[in-house]
Amino acid sequence: MKTRKAVITAAGRGTRMFPATRAIQKEMLPLIDTDGLVKPTIQMIAEACVAAGIEEICIVVENGGGQAFREHFRAFTDDERSVFAGKDWLLAEGEKLARLAERISYVEQPSPEGFGHAVYQAKDFAGGEPILLLLGDHVYTGDPLGQMLAAGEASGGSVTGVRVEPESGVSVTGIIKGQATQTPGLYEILALQEKPTVAEVQVLKTEGLEDDTYLGHFGIHLFTAEIFDCLGELIATNTRVKNEFQLTSGQELLWKRNPAHYRALLLSGERWDIGLPDEYLKTLAKFGSLGPHAEVLK
Repeated sequence: MKTRKAVITAAGRGTRMFPATRAIQKEMLPLIDTDGLVKPTIQMIAEACVAAGIEEICIVVENGGGQAFREHFRAFTDDERSVFAGKDWLLAEGEKLARLAERISYVEQPSPEGFGHAVYQAKDFAGGEPILLLLGDHVYTGDPLGQMLAAGEASGGSVTGVRVEPESGVSVTGIIKGQATQTPGLYEILALQEKPTVAEVQVLKTEGLEDDTYLGHFGIHLFTAEIFDCLGELIATNTRVKNEFQLTSGQELLWKRNPAHYRALLLSGERWDIGLPDEYLKTLAKFGSLGPHAEVLK
């Protein structure tokens, strides 16, 4: 099963990064990439998708929230080309943005009703094909996207990326109980729960992990088109958790419908979250340390 399409959710309000996010979307906050160029986070994610083999990208934005992204992902105007004449590197980067723009479409989430509700808005974009689902405030080191696409192609089913999560972190992420398969790093899913308490998570322990560690969501999923049927069922029946349509609830339905076609993959590499001030600072430092300006951090 080849996956050609990616969905990036960017419809959140970015309240934890206020007041910067009063003027711009969180996903437009800048990072210095490993090539030394300053880019909005969403561009780094889009470039990673294309590098992994993705052909089409859909960005899910809030109601009326697409303008900033469209303004960034576009070709230069004639006036801009005139102003930047002689700056060959800049013109080349502008051409890259224009080529990215050709791959990107947008869909609005009409009202803020949860992560699952945001993902559901991309149903028409998916058009019955599998999708790689990413968060617009996460960037990565290593090649987790390539690993996910390879696992989806090999299995023919849905795959959720996971990482080893300490017990102290289970209350802020989805936790999966898995059973190891013959393929290294690939797990059958036995149970899953969104943000369990420390008491609740005990029954979600995966055999073979170190004490007080669990399989937590990495932040990348590869879903067959059936995920949209599951999310649609939640919306049709108004099945909410904390008044929102949760992606995890859709994952539970997907797993219950066909457990054999839904796996978890332990990803190598690291996830970097720019949605919190302290994590944003860590991300800036990490990517800065990998690029040509690393000396200034010493």
